[in-house]
Amino acid sequence: MAEGGDNGSPKSSPLTPYEEALEALSSLITKRTRVGDVNMEERFSVLFQYLKMLELEEAISNMKIIHVAGTKGKGSTCTFTESILRNCGFRNGLFTSPHLIDIRERFRLDGVEICEEKFLAYFWWCYDRLKEKTDDSVPMPTFFHFLALLAFKIFSEEQVDVCIMEVGLGGKYDATNVMQAPIVCGITSLGYDHMEILGNTLGEIAGEKAGIFKHRIPAFTVTQPDEAMNVLKDKASQLNVPLQVTAPLDVKLLSGLKLGLEGQHQYVNAGLAVALCSTWMNINGHLEETHLKQIQHTLPEQFVKGLATASLQGRAQIVRDEHINNEISNELFFFLDGAHSPESMEACARWFSLAIRDHNLTLFSQKPDPSKFSNEVVKTHGGEAQKSAQILLFNCMSVRDPQILLPHLMKTCADHGVYFKKALFVPGLSLYHKVGSHALTPTDSNIDLSWQFTLQKVWENLMQGNKGKNNGVASEDLTGMEMSVSNCEHSAVFSSLPLVINWLRDRVQQNKSTRFQVLVTGSIHLVGDVLKLIKK
Repeated sequence: MAEGGDNGSPKSSPLTPYEEALEALSSLITKRTRVGDVNMEERFSVLFQYLKMLELEEAISNMKIIHVAGTKGKGSTCTFTESILRNCGFRNGLFTSPHLIDIRERFRLDGVEICEEKFLAYFWWCYDRLKEKTDDSVPMPTFFHFLALLAFKIFSEEQVDVCIMEVGLGGKYDATNVMQAPIVCGITSLGYDHMEILGNTLGEIAGEKAGIFKHRIPAFTVTQPDEAMNVLKDKASQLNVPLQVTAPLDVKLLSGLKLGLEGQHQYVNAGLAVALCSTWMNINGHLEETHLKQIQHTLPEQFVKGLATASLQGRAQIVRDEHINNEISNELFFFLDGAHSPESMEACARWFSLAIRDHNLTLFSQKPDPSKFSNEVVKTHGGEAQKSAQILLFNCMSVRDPQILLPHLMKTCADHGVYFKKALFVPGLSLYHKVGSHALTPTDSNIDLSWQFTLQKVWENLMQGNKGKNNGVASEDLTGMEMSVSNCEHSAVFSSLPLVINWLRDRVQQNKSTRFQVLVTGSIHLVGDVLKLIKK
């Protein structure tokens, strides 16, 4: 295993070798710039010099890559694609972003995140060589650029059959776009996101995403708004790219099974994944042309299994709380979805509304197990259905507009008869450390909560138009807001996520006849932070 001698950490450092690597990686974090900035283009062009330094040019040219860009559904499409091809017997490498708990989640071999030993060996191999060969004229790569380079190194050394690469941001200037000849490209649903970087119109955003198109390389996309689709078609025409539009997967093709990823929108992503996989297999001689055409009407068993067993943390995920004393609470459930755009917020709200209905029907129809409850609780519950209370736990980046996101969420839930008893706003833990998980939780004195107060004000104003709407428990059952910084009628601001979790657990203890269902959304980083705390 390579040593981290150049990372500045003294030999007597109390950090573990893995933490030392994360510290070195954190040193590469820089501020994002707009794609139109010359700085962005210059940074991208330097990537090719890094490839020479790491001797990766030939390795990348020999990789059989599937490249996926888009606004919504990139991670899900890549996950479906990886699962299908793995079930078809191919050795896979999957690069995605961001990670939720551990940086190694971004690098998956055959569906499993890379082990710590291999990660450290490949990390220091790349880091030390770049540290040695870079200088003031060609500085060290930025955080995501380094991770993409590391992914190419890992997958080339591990000799994977297929490499699935998810674009981090945009497409044209994304670090994953250094590849010159992928086998097939995919563009997922496009929408308004990262506008401060990608542009203010769907056309501009589509232009950046279409930057992954390569001359005569086949590409697929899903149905898009006209403004975006016209740009994609124009870019494809300029490069002689055979661009096809895929339809949502027909549920009948699953032979009675369900997709591994929840939500109606996932059938759009699954349809794109099937097209990417079948095209990749056909081009590489693993699927005859006649069989390729048949896939539109019947899916091979391996495809069905791949779609049904795909899994992705933080997307339409339901987690039951695990208490510190290892006792399992039946009353506190977290519904996690990293939605952060208007369209994905609507999809999240639809999923949550339907999920809690099914969740309550399943759980409340079961008679309580006396071994899991005290006699008092069993007596109180009997065989009757419990009450349920829906809580919103929300945060989003300040570059996003809560006056668009929160109304989409509230209205869609209300259309399904779901009303939040309380909305909780809190900064994520990820805002206060770099990429290591060993950093201490910030103290109240060094936290700027101005953004959370802004979110709270938006929510309270929205609630003024929903007077009289009530669901679940009475307001007096949600007391104990002394942990919060600002408690209003319909919402509260907390200074740290651990305080929120503790407050929720206290409510469970004080309301044993109520099941609390907490929707965590607005930020994939917030979702990851919640998972870190409740899965300990």
